[in-house]
Amino acid sequence: MPTETSRDPIDLLVIGGGVNGAGVARDAAGRGLGVILCEKGDLAEGTSSRSGKYIHGGLRYLEYYEFRLVREALIEREVLLAAAPHITWPLRLVLPHSPEQRPRWLIRLGLFLYDHLGGRKRLPATQALDLRAAPEGAALDPRFAHGFAYYDCWVDDARLVVLNAVDAARRGAEVLTRTAVVSARREDGLWRATLRDGETGAQREVWARALFNAAGPWVEQVLGGVAGVNAQRRVRLVKGSHIVTRRWWTGAHGYVLQNHDRRLIFVNPYFDDLALIGTTDIPFEGRAEDVAIDADETAYLLDVLARHFPDAPKAEDVLSSYSGVRPLFDDDAAKNASAVTRDYVFDLDGGEGRAPIVSAFGGKITTYRKLAEHGLARLKPFFPAMGGDWTAAAPLPGGAMPDADFDGWFARFSAARPWLPEPLARHYARAYGTEAEALLDGAGGLADLGRRFGALFYEREAEWLAAREWARTADDMLWRRTKHGLFLTPAERDAFAAWLGRSAAA
Repeated sequence: MPTETSRDPIDLLVIGGGVNGAGVARDAAGRGLGVILCEKGDLAEGTSSRSGKYIHGGLRYLEYYEFRLVREALIEREVLLAAAPHITWPLRLVLPHSPEQRPRWLIRLGLFLYDHLGGRKRLPATQALDLRAAPEGAALDPRFAHGFAYYDCWVDDARLVVLNAVDAARRGAEVLTRTAVVSARREDGLWRATLRDGETGAQREVWARALFNAAGPWVEQVLGGVAGVNAQRRVRLVKGSHIVTRRWWTGAHGYVLQNHDRRLIFVNPYFDDLALIGTTDIPFEGRAEDVAIDADETAYLLDVLARHFPDAPKAEDVLSSYSGVRPLFDDDAAKNASAVTRDYVFDLDGGEGRAPIVSAFGGKITTYRKLAEHGLARLKPFFPAMGGDWTAAAPLPGGAMPDADFDGWFARFSAARPWLPEPLARHYARAYGTEAEALLDGAGGLADLGRRFGALFYEREAEWLAAREWARTADDMLWRRTKHGLFLTPAERDAFAAWLGRSAAA
């Protein structure tokens, strides 16, 4: 197939459409750089849609003396609460004390540091709980008499990625999904890269002054196999799996459970009546694309639940599951996968007439914005006219609400649309924030939303996702842009996929 070629160079080619790549593309575009973002699959299709849905400081990282990482992450909680109050909100977590695990004084000290390291502003402070009297203890085994309540933040991880990509595009970046960078070579002080459309096979050649490798689990493959550069650092792949069940406790809080192996297992409210439980931490070998939960992981998570809750779900109660591969920076120091650092480092190759490539190793969803800032700082010598840091005070699309007050904005949004049922209004508000006003522009009743595919999913939203958010397949729409797939029957999902196929062909 012929290759389309343009010799006019862009500034930065970003490889990888997960949270780090989308964050870098947004930040770079906002600094005035010409940017192309390439993702070989769909945005957030890999690790970034398979997280624990947390913006958190990493309480257990304090045990490994990762104070800088925890402080940075705690600060980022506040930044993201202000930037995206529609997809990020506080979550109260109850940590029952297990006498055979960490002593109470150690947990109390850790939570004290957690409260104070990051300049907490929006979140309440830690509380000690008497679980024999507190309502949060009702679902727990009676042997758990004491505990603590603290706050972290819930996030819709896949939408966080998409919103960064949307903002990048609005600031001038070109976002290419299902487009792989198949080769990149230095030539005449630039990068000459070949991009291939995964659906049509069409190839396109672009020239770039710099590359940013944010390929996550595939960072080494991009560096060596695509760019032909020897990696100076390595990633350690760790599989994390989650299960979804019906919720068996009352209240909007979640739980943090200490397991015998000292891992913390999170049990979180998920939508109205579901629970999300995870994660495992298992060394992974093989293709990251093939990751899947296994029976041992499911049993591991259910066993933790059974030791804490008399009414814990059983294997037959698992409704769905997912797994992701986390590309952790391998510092050769930790034998236990749970102890491997969640911090990030960069590898810069270039200079003296050699076009630069920056590769990001490690990181976590909470610190994606700081990773982008620090990564672009590495490129500053190559782009001296590049603008300065700007994202800390800039809302993401849909997040421009006065005082980041979602509840106040939602009350006005729903009052202006009395025809919109509350669950549907809340879905649009949570997924799209202030952008929901444009999505519903001109609608005066449910009939204006088009065909209903099941649950809260209507034709108008599907068309929005296709036109505005690069969604092409049923999975893009049902599982990443939204979680409608959890609430549609198999027949409804099949019917939607058939409708989408007909719409794409029309």
